[in-house]
This record gives sequence, structure tokens and C-alpha cells, in this order.
Amino acid sequence: MDFIHPTANEYVTHYSNATPEYLKEMYAATLTTHPHAHLQSSWNQGGFLSFISKLLQPKYILEIGTFTGFSSLCLAEGLQAGGELHTIELREIDAETAMGHFKASPRAAQIIQHIGDAKAIIPALPHLFDLVFIDADKTGYIEYYELLLPLMRPNGIIIADNVLFHGEVLEPTPSGKSAKAIQAFNDHVLKDISTEKVMLTIRDGLTLIRKK
Repeated sequence: MDFIHPTANEYVTHYSNATPEYLKEMYAATLTTHPHAHLQSSWNQGGFLSFISKLLQPKYILEIGTFTGFSSLCLAEGLQAGGELHTIELREIDAETAMGHFKASPRAAQIIQHIGDAKAIIPALPHLFDLVFIDADKTGYIEYYELLLPLMRPNGIIIADNVLFHGEVLEPTPSGKSAKAIQAFNDHVLKDISTEKVMLTIRDGLTLIRKK
């Protein structure tokens, strides 16, 4: 969901070109055929992920919440030669769709997909990560964050999505389960002195978190 005014989103998209053009067909296919298409990162948010990845030139990337693979392929744009992107998806049908997109992409050999519960998968991953994108169940964000911190390189970046949660966190007392969980996550991260963070009003809100 786009929390920012639609006209503003259209304007910034018009003046941005960081999203890989070859992803247009798969991006449109998800929008038109998937019953939960709103879960896909927006086109310009994908450009932001690609841009950050190219700046960092990470060797190892982790994504929690693959969906149909658009954000994965955007993140993979900055991978070093020989680097890997590990992506975790709970729903098998979405993981299968994403794998089809991965196999058809220029980054096929660098993407490793995991299907199942991220909380069980993360501790078994073999690398320290330079860049992580969290876009999964909101009630799990704090646990994901704590699992990830020991697996991050110094100066590694975690990007957390949906931190404005459709504007519900702006209410005096958020009422929905996910909104409450995101508010708790935002408070948890803010208090963590081991990281530096900046929250951005991109789409539904992104927080960039740097491990000191």
C-alpha cells in the first residue's frame, strides 16, 4: 500500500529511473494476476532497493519475504561477482512463482531461495550479511531484528518495510495487531544503541538501520 499521496508517488516515479527495466513484465503480471498484489514493492521502491544495493556493492544479501521476486531482483542488482542473495518465503506458491522469475533473470546463479519459517532458517544461514531487507509478517519484526544483528557485518544495513503501516502507527493508540507490532518494532529499534537508524516516508515507510 502507498501511504504517500498517489499523485506524489506518480511524480517521483516519473523522475526516477533506477528500477531495472527488464522487470516491467513480471511486475505488471503480479499486479494484474495476484490476489494480494498490494504486497509487492512499488516500482519506485524497487528502484530505491536497487540504488542502495549498487551503492553498497554487497557480497551477501538476505531478504525476508520473497513474495513473487520483484524486490529480490532489485536488491540483486548491486551484488559483487561471486556474491549471493538469500531470500526466504513462507508460502510455497509464491516461492515457485519467484523461482521462475529468478531462473529467467541475469542473476539466476546468485540467488538462493529458502522456503519455510524465517525464524528457523535465519540461524542456519552460512554468511555474515552486508544488506538485509525485512518485508514479512509484521508480528515477527522484532524477533527477526534480534536474530539478524549477530549476522550483520559492521556497517551492514537492514532495511525494514511498512514501518508506517498504512498510517495506523500515527494514531494515538494503534489498534490492529500488525500496527501494534510495527509500533513496538519502531520503539525497539529506536532504543537500540548498537545501531543508527533513519526512517523514510517512501511508500509505506522504510527504516534504514546501520549496525555500528
